[in-house]
Amino acid sequence: MSMIDEVRSQMMAAMKNKDKDRKDALSMLLAALKNKAIDKRSDLTQAEEFEVVKREIKQTKETMELAPEDRTDIKEACQIRLLVYQEFAPEEMSEEEIRRQVEEVLAALGIAEPSGKDKGKVMKELMPKVKGRADGSLVNKIVGEILG
Repeated sequence: MSMIDEVRSQMMAAMKNKDKDRKDALSMLLAALKNKAIDKRSDLTQAEEFEVVKREIKQTKETMELAPEDRTDIKEACQIRLLVYQEFAPEEMSEEEIRRQVEEVLAALGIAEPSGKDKGKVMKELMPKVKGRADGSLVNKIVGEILG
């Protein structure tokens, strides 16, 4: 079952349960997923679906941060949307898993004593492996720590 179908069925359930906030959040996510599929002119891959969900989470967090302090209604709506979106977000990799991936890439590249100048090569190999499952800034920080 594609994520679009899953979101649609959960939206129907939210409508039946008269859960307006959840229905609205699911409706926004469904629209974003459908728009991406229309732009692509074909069905989305799982990675593309996760990309859309992550983008929606990021935009919602930005909206919450930029909302004026006295607009608690906006902040509450964003909080509800974030909770719903995170149900569909991919499982994030832990720091330990990222470190393991970095070690595997170092071994694959044959780098016995990594240094800062190897960072480009390592990131080029590493990012496709962790894309969508790990935060880029966290990966960059860990690679920086390992390479010294």
